[in-house]
Amino acid sequence: MTDFGLNVYLPAEGKLVISTPRFDFDTFPPLGERLLQMLSATVIEKQWDADIHTWLVDFEGCKLLMKAEHYSETVWFECLDKVAAGEELHFLAGLFEKGF
Repeated sequence: MTDFGLNVYLPAEGKLVISTPRFDFDTFPPLGERLLQMLSATVIEKQWDADIHTWLVDFEGCKLLMKAEHYSETVWFECLDKVAAGEELHFLAGLFEKGF
């Protein structure tokens, strides 16, 4: 069984929604760190609000937002620049589609 997989890929919107193990607001940070470590991505900045974590991450030179909303247990990536990050997001979609 895989921990991470693809739920929805929306290339025109520059979004990638993934499946993850269950989490809440307090347990997301270690889960997010583990996911980024598996992707060889790094955190540039972290922000959290009442119900959502928003992390700016670097994946192979491409800056993406990784967001996690704990009420719905939803994690997704958003491109900051849909044109420049399209190739990387497509690569990630393929990786998550296979699951890991």
